[in-house]
Amino acid sequence: VQLQAFGGGLVQAGGSLRLSCAASGRTFSSYTVGWFRQAPGKEREFVAGIMWNAAYADSVKGRFTVSRDNAKSTVYLQMNSLKSEDTAVYYCVATPTGSSYSDGYWGQGTLVTVSS
Repeated sequence: VQLQAFGGGLVQAGGSLRLSCAASGRTFSSYTVGWFRQAPGKEREFVAGIMWNAAYADSVKGRFTVSRDNAKSTVYLQMNSLKSEDTAVYYCVATPTGSSYSDGYWGQGTLVTVSS
């Protein structure tokens, strides 16, 4: 599975962005897909993930929505009410359902910068 994340950019606090993670290769629908982020000087952290259901980090609940379109082999991360602390490089990862994200296929990151 090859993944490509895109959609990052510069946005003002309170604004919105939608990230996309496009996959190619094996059957995409059987993979759990997650979004992680890494801010400068910080460790990479889980943001959201989706297989049949979605899961979110507490810091983004109510603001971010993850969804998938298996026909397009794409997973989206809709980010609303963005805060400066959401500034990070965002990565998507696809892993066989039941496996750890650390065993998955990672895409290159896309930078999100939120200006206050």
